[in-house]
This record gives sequence, C-alpha cells and structure tokens, in this order.
Amino acid sequence: MATAERKLTGWHVLAIFVGAFGVIIGVNIALAVSAVRTFPGLEVKNSYVASQSFDARRDAQEALGWSVAADATEGQVILSITEADGAPVQVVDLKAVLGRATHVKDDIAPDFRFNGRTYVAYHEIGPGNWNVRMTARALDGTPFEQRVILHVE
Repeated sequence: MATAERKLTGWHVLAIFVGAFGVIIGVNIALAVSAVRTFPGLEVKNSYVASQSFDARRDAQEALGWSVAADATEGQVILSITEADGAPVQVVDLKAVLGRATHVKDDIAPDFRFNGRTYVAYHEIGPGNWNVRMTARALDGTPFEQRVILHVE
C-alpha cells in the first residue's frame, strides 16, 4: 500500500504566511484596543507648565518630612500619615482617589476621617493592587501629593 506524497506548493507557503501574519496582527490589534480602553487619562493638561514648578513643590513637600502608608482590613481603608519622628499628622484638607493601577472603572473617592492616629474610610475593596492618589494640605498651607500603593491579599 503506497501513500501519496504531499508536496509543499506556493499556495501552501502563502497560506502559512498569511495565517502567521494574521495571528500576529490580530493579537496586536487586540492588545492595542485593550490598552486604549483601559488608559486612565492625563495626569496634567500641560506637562511643560507643570514641570516649571515641580522642583519647588517637591522641595516644600520633602521639607515636611512626612511618610504615608496605606492598608485595608475588615472593610476599612487606612491611610497613615506620619512625621519623621513617627508622630501622626493631621492635615487641613485631604482628598483621595482609590482605584486600580490599570483602569479607572473601579475608582472611588472614599471619605477619610481622622481618628487621632490615622485616616480611616469604611469601604470594602477586593484583592489585588490598588493605588491611593492623595492630595493634602499641611497646617502651614504646604500642598502634599502622593500616590500610595496598596496591596490587598
């Protein structure tokens, strides 16, 4: 019993070529659409204008000597702002947005309240990586901005 020998023709090579590049192009389009759909937007409207005062704002913020840490436990999101000596800091104004690092659809603006040691907001969040993008104002009027990474198990 003899089997027919298959030959690799030009049409076969063309089909392999078109199939391979079709897969590559399809994956690239899917990734590009996903990237554009999850892009959270602009940080600043004009980066040049924002850069002109960056050094002065950074120096004033660093002079405060604050450290910020975030934690989530038992339906609470806890934001700890401490001075260099570990003492808790109470600010004049605190605004924060809690959201995923990759998209903005889960973003919320929790209502943080100072309890004498930390700022606490009551909100249940799911596991994964979260960002707390906060802005605060010190008692002397110095603005303080920071993005704090929060990992929830």
